[in-house]
Amino acid sequence: MQEASRKKVSDQSHRFYGQPQQEPGSYYWPPINQNHLPSEAFNPYCNLESSLGTSSYPPQNSSSTVSFTSNGSPSHQECHSYPLEPYYSPDNNRGSPVSRSCLTDDADDDLRHKIRELEIAILGPDSEMFDVYSVSNPFHPVLSEQEAGWKDVAEIISRRDLKEMLCACARAIGENDMLAGEWLISELRGMVSVSGEPIQRLGAYLLEALVARTASSGSTIYKALRCKEPIGSELLSYMNILYEVCPYFKFGYLSANGAIAEAIKGENRVHIIDFQIGQGNQWMTLMQALANRPGGPPKITITGIDDSTSAFSRGGGVEIVAKRLLNLADSLMVPFEFHGIAGSASEIQLEDLKVQPGEAIAVNFALVLHHMTDESVGSPNHRDRILRLVKSLSPKVVTVVEQESNNNTAPFFPRFLQTLNYYTAIFESIDMTLPREHKERINVEQHCLARDIVNIVACEGAERVERHELLGKWRSRFLMAGFEPHPLSPFVNATIEALLKNYCDKYTLEERDGALYLGWLNQNLVTSSAWI
Repeated sequence: MQEASRKKVSDQSHRFYGQPQQEPGSYYWPPINQNHLPSEAFNPYCNLESSLGTSSYPPQNSSSTVSFTSNGSPSHQECHSYPLEPYYSPDNNRGSPVSRSCLTDDADDDLRHKIRELEIAILGPDSEMFDVYSVSNPFHPVLSEQEAGWKDVAEIISRRDLKEMLCACARAIGENDMLAGEWLISELRGMVSVSGEPIQRLGAYLLEALVARTASSGSTIYKALRCKEPIGSELLSYMNILYEVCPYFKFGYLSANGAIAEAIKGENRVHIIDFQIGQGNQWMTLMQALANRPGGPPKITITGIDDSTSAFSRGGGVEIVAKRLLNLADSLMVPFEFHGIAGSASEIQLEDLKVQPGEAIAVNFALVLHHMTDESVGSPNHRDRILRLVKSLSPKVVTVVEQESNNNTAPFFPRFLQTLNYYTAIFESIDMTLPREHKERINVEQHCLARDIVNIVACEGAERVERHELLGKWRSRFLMAGFEPHPLSPFVNATIEALLKNYCDKYTLEERDGALYLGWLNQNLVTSSAWI
C-alpha cells in the first residue's frame, strides 16, 4: 500500500527545471502554463510541490514554463509609491545602487543570442538586430528604454545574486515587463532548491508564486497551486514539528495565557472565547494552572471557533477538541463546558457566543485577525466589526498575537520585498534547529509556510487572505473600537525569557509600550499584546 501510494504521487508530479528526480515521500509542484491552467477541481488546500535540487547556483539556460504574450499579460501593477532604486541589491553592503555600466564587446555569445531571441519576440524574425554591445562606441545611437532595460537585466543575471534576481524579477512582473520577467524566471530556475540554503528554499516558493502571478489572477492562481495535500494526520504532524522547533507559537500561547490568568484572578465563572481554537492545546496549560488555584478552580467555559483548515488537520470537527478538553477537565476536577462553532471567525455574531450574565469574559485572537477582511478589500469591514462586537462584551482582557508584517494594503512590489525579508528570517531560524537532512523538513516548510507565501505574492483582492498588519496599525484599530492597552506583566516577560533559553541565542525579545516583540536578529516576527 505504501509503495502504491508513492507511485501515485510520483505519477502526478513534475520537477523544477534542471533538478533531480523526486525522493520518496516528497511532493513536487508542476509548472504552470499561462495558456493552459488546469480546469479540474482541486483539493481545498494548497500544497506547493517542488523538486529537490542541489545547493549550488549553477547557470541555467532553460526556457520558462510560462508562455508570455504581448496581449496576454497581467494588468499593470502600480509601484510608483515605493521609492526604491529599481536595481538595488539587497546584499550590497555599501547601500549604493547597482552599477549600470555598459557591457563590453567581448560579452559571451550566449547572452547576445538571448537578447536576439527577445528582439525576435517583440519585432518578429525579420527585424534588424540592434547590437547592444556596441554602446561602448560614443557615436552609436542612444539605446531605447527597452534595450537599456535588457542590458540591465543582463548585468543582474551576470552577478548571480539570488536575492537581487528575485527582486528584479518581481519588479519586472509588477511593471508588466513580461519579457524581462520570463528571462529572469528561466535563469532563477537553476538557482533555487527546496533542499538548499535558506534563501534557496525560500526562493523556490517565491519563484513559483511569481510564475503563478503571471499565469492568471485571483482564485485561478491559488487553485492552480492546490496540488496534492497530505492527509490530516500528516499535516498535523508537520505543524507539531514546527511548533517544537521554533518558539513562535509557544511565545503566543504563553504570553496570552499569562495575561488571561492575571485578568481573571478571583473570578468564579470564566468564559474564554477563542476565535481560532485550532487543536485546543493552548488551553490545556491554562486549565492545569487554574486547577491548582488556592480556593479551588473556577467554572470554565470555552467557546471555540473552528475553521476548515483546523478541522482538516485534526481529521475531524470541533468535537474532537471538545472531547480532549473535557477529558482533561475531568482528570483535574475542573468544572468545564465547551461550545464549538464551525465556521469563519469573520462571520461571528453576538448571539453565536452565548455569553451569560456574571461571566468574566476573556477573548483570544491568536494569529487570526489578519484573515479578516477590512475596508481595503470591500464591504463589510469584518476586521473592525469584530473588534466592536468584542468590546460590547465588556471583556476582562483581549489577547492578540500577530505576525509583525505589513502586507495588507501594500502594492505588489513592496509586498514582495516585505515577504522576502520576513520569511528569510523564518527559514534561517528553522535551519538552526531542524537539520537540513531531516526527512520531514521539506514537508514542514511546504505545508506550513509556503502556502501563505504564495497567497501573499500571487493573489489579489478577496482571494488574498493573508493580510498582516504591524502592531501599530492594530493599536489604531483597537483604540478606535474603544479599547485601551493593557501592558503585559513582568511575570509574563520572565516566562517568555525562560522559554527562549531553550532556543538559539539569535532570537530576540523586546518589550515596547506594554507589548512583546519576538524576533530573529534584526527582524521582528511576532507580537503579543493585551487590551481592556
